[in-house]
Amino acid sequence: MSTHGEAAEDSTFVRTYTLTRGRTRPRHLLGLDTVLDVGPGRPGPGQAEECEEILALCQEHRRSVTELAGRLGRPITAAKILVSDLLDAHALVVSVPDAYAASDTDADGRPSPHLLAALSVALKRKFPDAIPYRQAG
Repeated sequence: MSTHGEAAEDSTFVRTYTLTRGRTRPRHLLGLDTVLDVGPGRPGPGQAEECEEILALCQEHRRSVTELAGRLGRPITAAKILVSDLLDAHALVVSVPDAYAASDTDADGRPSPHLLAALSVALKRKFPDAIPYRQAG
């Protein structure tokens, strides 16, 4: 015997399945903290109404994937699939915050030593068993 809660859960699952057209993975690699901004393109015909909602939210200001999923009330994977569709249509673009763009490069446009050091530390944490190469010079 099914309860009201199970029926609502089944309805949400079916809606998410149709929303993503049965897809379970986005085409783009998106982190939870990936920041998105409106791009020059438009979503194609037949896109879910949530795509218009995502664009409206990003039109207000840049939004992270996590924030979009929360505001839509959808699972993060479903939001990533919709965002991926919008990236394909160039309706969204991945935004590089100005704080990173300005402070992490020098006058020549090369990465700053601070950014390179932070990247090195992060890579060493992520891949502790990596074989170190001798530094040039």
